[in-house]
Amino acid sequence: MNPDLDRLQPYPFERLRRLMEGASPPGELAPISLSIGEPRHEAPGFIGETLQKRLPDLNRYPLTRGTEALRNAIAGWLGRRYSLPGGSIDPERHILPVNGTREALFAFAQCMVDRTRHPLVLMPNPFYQIYEGAALLAGAEPWFLNTTADTAYQPDFGAVPDHVWGRCQLVYICTPGNPAGAVMDITALQGLIEQADKHDFVIASDECYSEIYPDEAAPPCGLLEAAATMGRSDYSRCMVFHSLSKRSNLPGLRSGFVAGDAALISGFLRYRTYHGCAMSPPSQAASIAAWEDEAHVMKNRALYRDKFHAVLDILAAHLDVEMPDAGFYLWPRTPHSDEDFTRGLFEQQNVGVLPGSYLSREAHGVNPGRDHVRMALVTPLRDCIDAAERIRNYIRTL
Repeated sequence: MNPDLDRLQPYPFERLRRLMEGASPPGELAPISLSIGEPRHEAPGFIGETLQKRLPDLNRYPLTRGTEALRNAIAGWLGRRYSLPGGSIDPERHILPVNGTREALFAFAQCMVDRTRHPLVLMPNPFYQIYEGAALLAGAEPWFLNTTADTAYQPDFGAVPDHVWGRCQLVYICTPGNPAGAVMDITALQGLIEQADKHDFVIASDECYSEIYPDEAAPPCGLLEAAATMGRSDYSRCMVFHSLSKRSNLPGLRSGFVAGDAALISGFLRYRTYHGCAMSPPSQAASIAAWEDEAHVMKNRALYRDKFHAVLDILAAHLDVEMPDAGFYLWPRTPHSDEDFTRGLFEQQNVGVLPGSYLSREAHGVNPGRDHVRMALVTPLRDCIDAAERIRNYIRTL
């Protein structure tokens, strides 16, 4: 077997299951899980209708590069969402549909990393563990950028030593971030692009939370937008990853796309053709419908706004927690060990959260996720309020 498999660390939810072994929650309280970032709002009705209509298309093989109609729909959405220059996104050269961002983020490293050159892959810490696993199985060494309150929960690229940049081949960023919800502004993104030019690496920007934000007038900036504003309409060294899972409450559809540098897209397409991971024709048709509709996305944001306001009204006086820039997570500091807090909350109140230390690694002398927990406000409003009240009650016992 591939020896690099032995380098993979347990997934956060494996560690959570071990933490909870032997724990017994109170039976009179219904369980509420805030530990998993799985969207649970209702999927748009027109998606199911589209899937049903296109079921006969299952009798043919799909193309890895997707249909022209899907690529056109994605290009149109990118242009509208990020005010990209007309014609700068060519559906034939700059876009590739994928089966959700998770598999694409992993596969991208396998395609981009040259393992013969002692490569480093930089990533935020805490992080989505796919970044680390992708780097390890590509034969690279992860190099962690601690994101803490001192850095506004964003990577401090100015603190990266030159010898690290010299070995860097790929940088993963996540904006809005998981778990803290921090958004990198256009200046930070452009500074990273300049570093990529100087040191010859590729930027993979995970933007799957980009459509969940509190202010309708202030959507988060994206990497392609930052590049275009610099006059770089070739999007050199830049690749963005987008998904319908969070935006449209369609995690089961497994639909997303990558877009950016045409040369990188070309190589990635060749890799994926061998990999055999084309999206089914009905899913492509449903994805077109989703990317072309914004009304359901605005309703989705309104639901999250209501939950954030309600939960923060309950918790703000009892827990060190703030409204995130975007996304659907809260990232509070815990009054004691994040593992003890997680298990105690479950045993006393039957509420599940995720220890922050499970989302990060010890790096540069600290584990930046320690003494935090991640709370995903994905359950219905009433359950989020109930969970917040139970968390408040638990904190009062400490």
